[in-house]
Amino acid sequence: MADEMVRRAQRFVNDVYSSRTGMTVEEDGRTKWEVMYALTRALQSELGISPVSNSFGPTTLSTLTSRYPKLNFGTMPSADFCRIIQSALYCKGYDGDGINGAYGPRVQAAVTKLKEDMGVETVFPGSDLTPKVFKGLLTMDAYVDVNSGSPTVREIQQWLNGRYIGRRDFFVIPCDGHHSRDVAKSVLFAIQYELGMADGSANGVFGPATQAGLKQHTVSLGNTGIWVWLFSAVLALNKRPVDFTGTFDSSLGSAVREFQSFAKLAVSGNGDFPTWASLLVSYGDQTRNGEACDGVTRITASRAATLKAQGIGYVGRYLTALSSTSLPEKPIQEGELQTIAASGLRCFPIYQTFGRDAASFTYAAGRAAGYAAMNAAQDHGFKNGTRIFFAVDFDALDGEVTSNVLPHFKGIVDSLADAGNPYLVGIYGPRNVCSRVAAAGHSTASFVSDMSSGFSGNLGYPLPEDWAYDQIATRTIGSGDGRIEIDVDIVSGRDSGQGSFDPPRKVVPDTRLAVEVYPALELDVGKYMESIGFPNNGGTRNFAHWKCLQTTVWDHDDVITELSNRYTMRKALIQASAYWEMRHWDAIDDSVDALVEGYHNRPPGVPPPPNVPRDSSTGIAQIFGATAILAWNHCIAKGVATGRIRDTAVDEDIYATWKQLKNDEEYALRTVAMIHIWDADGKPGGQNPPEGETVLRPIALNYTEREIFEVLRRYQGWGPEAEEHAGQRMALYHILEKYNGISRHL
Repeated sequence: MADEMVRRAQRFVNDVYSSRTGMTVEEDGRTKWEVMYALTRALQSELGISPVSNSFGPTTLSTLTSRYPKLNFGTMPSADFCRIIQSALYCKGYDGDGINGAYGPRVQAAVTKLKEDMGVETVFPGSDLTPKVFKGLLTMDAYVDVNSGSPTVREIQQWLNGRYIGRRDFFVIPCDGHHSRDVAKSVLFAIQYELGMADGSANGVFGPATQAGLKQHTVSLGNTGIWVWLFSAVLALNKRPVDFTGTFDSSLGSAVREFQSFAKLAVSGNGDFPTWASLLVSYGDQTRNGEACDGVTRITASRAATLKAQGIGYVGRYLTALSSTSLPEKPIQEGELQTIAASGLRCFPIYQTFGRDAASFTYAAGRAAGYAAMNAAQDHGFKNGTRIFFAVDFDALDGEVTSNVLPHFKGIVDSLADAGNPYLVGIYGPRNVCSRVAAAGHSTASFVSDMSSGFSGNLGYPLPEDWAYDQIATRTIGSGDGRIEIDVDIVSGRDSGQGSFDPPRKVVPDTRLAVEVYPALELDVGKYMESIGFPNNGGTRNFAHWKCLQTTVWDHDDVITELSNRYTMRKALIQASAYWEMRHWDAIDDSVDALVEGYHNRPPGVPPPPNVPRDSSTGIAQIFGATAILAWNHCIAKGVATGRIRDTAVDEDIYATWKQLKNDEEYALRTVAMIHIWDADGKPGGQNPPEGETVLRPIALNYTEREIFEVLRRYQGWGPEAEEHAGQRMALYHILEKYNGISRHL
């Protein structure tokens, strides 16, 4: 909701400072970081700091401290300086006395209340505005309860501010009742200060000195004092039901035992080092041994023996590869699961291909991931009921979880539901991501990437309630043939992987589609296309779903099978490209086709009208004549196809090819295969992005996810739309591949 006084604050900073600071804010009456940045720049301008920046950093703080250690009615340097303070007060929800430029009683009362809310009123009594309080004023941090914050957490936040604000590197933290990254770091500072670390040595990092100190400060029943205060604080911040107290009583001991049992620590009821560590940092005590591991190395008999000797019974392995050259043993290797089973180990599958940024996560990409993971799990022999952990391997901010990750996992869930839920959905990722996906009902257990302790989704968040595996450290164990690098995982017991497997499906050539899969294939493709906005009746497009599937899959199955076998190219690559393009065929395409016909059929000697195209994407696979010529010429020169070399500069060649694409469905489908081969070879002679198209390895039946994506993307071109559509076509590819896979293994 817009606030008129915030709007006046925005107008003030624009009118007075925009030309001096190079920043103008929208005058919408809403408090946001841009407004705080503008006020920070205004303050720096008043202090004579150049250049100005958005950061209230060491230079701003030291300059303010040296010139104005206490700002009040008598020391205020100017009316505009005071208006900066008043504007910030309004943005924070306090009374700024009309932004009148006077540090009067109302402003003094607001500053006093601000310091009370921060918990620093005893350190900085009265109505003076001190530099660290000023720094806190120019943030988006709240100092009152927001969004049903915990009163206990708010009490802890105020206590930390009041006790440690005098230390050099400790700054005011929020007092909103919610744990956060800043609060977690402030607790580490507090522990370091109580361990006797000097300013400059204390850094808020859970390093060796801090760990060594905590090992000397076990707290237990009957203890009192500062270490109990700190220990009860970190328990409360981890959402354990405890009071913030300086006395270790029986109720605190009971809460400790419950936490230790939950986190799979030794249950003693004491605040020992492993418990401190698990409460303070996501990976906890990294000297712990886990019963599980995950890694990117093949499990051989020798390596399995090493794992068992370490007490490991569960192994996480990857279903697919993103690259055919990087980390070649990352995906499950042929015969590996049988070795794992014969060694008495159990395996839990992980699906990870794309996933290093938010843009990789969409609903359509989730559908593709679900289908791909199911296909791969069946190929490897994982039985129905296995839980697959889908990876979110980046520092997803909370807003990105909402906008990208949750829709992605909804897509995964929907794809598995369409297949009858043969597998369970798990998630691998930071704590907040795992918890939010679980709360949305999109996962059944979490594999927590707790080694990434600096991730915003780990720091300040408790261990998810549904955690199955907790990844805490990387180690190299064993020797000789048994040497292996692993990520050590603590086990909760919520997942047990699989200890026996169905026979793996071998990589074999495609065959004709089995008649009995037709109805299910039509249903699954239709459901998916409807989920991304393509109604089965065709909507505004020329053709309904059934017609496109019949034309590009059923009617020409013999041709597509022949092309697949000849070029070791999965049928789904041809089917997906052709079906996708035919589903997009609309009246605009028809009108452009008519213009092309007019261009080539004008009377002899009549020049073409201006801006009339000589070529267009046409036919069931929507291919340009020039594209077809380049692809066929390349394949003919390569010796994988036969035919006449044509010239894209010659109208007769363009028109002859264009007419074949438009009128000959079989020729169009053969051309799809030629284009895919040409695409994989880097599209020589074609229109490419500025950096060019890389050469992929020759198309093969075992193409990786990245290679499949690249071929699908290059079919359309490059840029955001091509990337988006390729992501959507990945799901279509995997649905088609599912039924091709069933057919070739009947």
